[in-house]
Amino acid sequence: MSQQLKFVVEQLNKDPFKKNFNLIMFDSLEPMQLLQVLNDVLAEVDPKQAIDIREELPEQTAKRMFSLLGMLKYKPLGNQSDASSFRRGLVTGNKPVIHPLLQWLLQRVPELKKRAYLARYLVKLEVPAEFLQDDVISDTYHQYEELVETFKNYHKECEQLKSSGFSTAEIRKDIGVMEEEKDQLIKRVERLRKRVETVPSHQRMLELARQLRVEKEREESLAHQKQEQKNQLFRAEQRLQASQQKLKDLRQASVDADPESLMRRLEEEIKINTYIVMEKLPKELESTRRMLHFLQKVASEPTVGPAELQDLEDKIKEVSAQVNQLTEKRMMRSDPKDDKLTLFRQQASIIARKKEAKAEELQRAREELAAAERELAQRSSQMRGDDGEEVIRGDELKRLVAKLRGKGSTHKKRRAELAELKAESGVLQRTEEILSQRNQDILQQLQSMEAQKGISGFSDTQEELERVSAAKSELDDRKGRTLDDMSEMVKKLNSMIAEKKTALAPIIKELRPLRQECQELSQEYEEKKAQYDSCAAGLESNRSKLEQEVKTLREETAQEENRYHELNCMKQICEMQMQRAVEETKAYVSSDPQERKKAIREVYMKNIAEQDALGKKLREKQKAVRESHGANMKQVKMWRDLEQLMDCKKQCFQRAQIQASTGQVVEEGAEDWLVL
Repeated sequence: MSQQLKFVVEQLNKDPFKKNFNLIMFDSLEPMQLLQVLNDVLAEVDPKQAIDIREELPEQTAKRMFSLLGMLKYKPLGNQSDASSFRRGLVTGNKPVIHPLLQWLLQRVPELKKRAYLARYLVKLEVPAEFLQDDVISDTYHQYEELVETFKNYHKECEQLKSSGFSTAEIRKDIGVMEEEKDQLIKRVERLRKRVETVPSHQRMLELARQLRVEKEREESLAHQKQEQKNQLFRAEQRLQASQQKLKDLRQASVDADPESLMRRLEEEIKINTYIVMEKLPKELESTRRMLHFLQKVASEPTVGPAELQDLEDKIKEVSAQVNQLTEKRMMRSDPKDDKLTLFRQQASIIARKKEAKAEELQRAREELAAAERELAQRSSQMRGDDGEEVIRGDELKRLVAKLRGKGSTHKKRRAELAELKAESGVLQRTEEILSQRNQDILQQLQSMEAQKGISGFSDTQEELERVSAAKSELDDRKGRTLDDMSEMVKKLNSMIAEKKTALAPIIKELRPLRQECQELSQEYEEKKAQYDSCAAGLESNRSKLEQEVKTLREETAQEENRYHELNCMKQICEMQMQRAVEETKAYVSSDPQERKKAIREVYMKNIAEQDALGKKLREKQKAVRESHGANMKQVKMWRDLEQLMDCKKQCFQRAQIQASTGQVVEEGAEDWLVL
């Protein structure tokens, strides 16, 4: 309990309460003051609770607090589970009731703030069913539900944005960078616009550029449509292939089948489909609906905190334990006569489970078959050629194999011919090597003969002269061909220049008047532009004046609207005050004593009487204190003297004990004393 009070006092002394309590002050608070502290804490959770409880009836206070605590999902501790006892303790300001409640609230202030805020919009109004029969009320209620759902979505998005890690500083920085880029782009566009305006016929060029952009966008849309149509054609071909494959499978299945086997197969398939449709799918649908209803119920409830989750888990454990106990009791109390039926029940449940397992296996097999068919169609589409034709099958494949066999035999023949050519090439290479060897031998003999005759190097010189003469003749041929090519190219260029001149002569004649017309149009354009600039400047000044007038009128309109709303609010306040005064007059004039007690005059008169009685008691008490003040002060003085006398005796006694322990002679006055 002391830890609880200590925690509550520490939290109340912090922001935003700042109560400046200590443990003794908080524990000595009156019930009304304790209730006011509780109301202040509730007002921090929900600002609507900021009310002075002295101006409110106890029943209304209890009702208001109970509704808020129910919305916050507070559960009394220990023996306070009884609602009536908890209500009485809350109304009377009982400390065992208020202190745990304050501790629970102060531990969860941020969480409870969020829950109170959400409950303000998510707790739906209860409208009786007979009122919902009205179309207007029903439409309004549906709009209200739609707005609640919209608020849920917006709140989720807001929480996601808060938890996403985006900071306002980064966003502002990005906005600043984008604004700078925008300014740069605007300046660049202005520079380009000024540069383009100097180009003649720039309007025509801009129009052509716009048409080019439109045509490119149209080309992209047409390409997109073409791609979509290709995809649709591909899907249609896939469906056609699947249908053809199914037809082929059906034909193959009906080749060796008799009517009886077909009927048995159809009956089995009908039984399986009937079981799936009538038993399996309804169970799955019902379980899905229950799960959906449970999830919707969970989503519609306010956010649950960790403490409440722990409470729910504890409850689930308790309920599970109770269920297990009841199951054990039921098994112990079961009649032995039912043992025969138990065996059949077990067999029926086993058969039902096997049936469900087989149905699930069949469904999985069908899904695998559909997936395999899709994969087959995808593989067949991937194996298509560039021209979109499908892979050859059947008879065409046989013909292709025969054709490949023929090509294989031709390939073998060509390989044999290639082997013969390689052998012949080897023979020729060997012949070349032999001849080159003989040539080297002859050259060596020739060199030796030249050395014997004294003319060594004659053959090399003759070969070098022959090589040089051959190179000279080849170079002369190249020069002649180059000169011929150059002369021919000059003739062609002269002819092309003459043709271009003859072709451009009429265009130049047409261009001369056009240049004159262009100069005239440029001069006219400059004049019109000057007129346009002057007119635009005048219109701009008029527009600025009109904008200023419109701004002034809008400000006046806003002021008048504010004045209207202010007068309207004052009117409503006056009406409420008049209504309150009329109700007060009725209650005061009423003959019913209960109604008269509700009147503010009666309440104030009662409070005044209570305060007068209290003042009278206090004055009497003051008078009694004044009368007994002298005697009391004299008695206090006597008690103080008595206290001094007792202190003196105590000191004398202590001194005597010390002297007795040491044993010494004490001289007092004219007498000597031996103290042992």
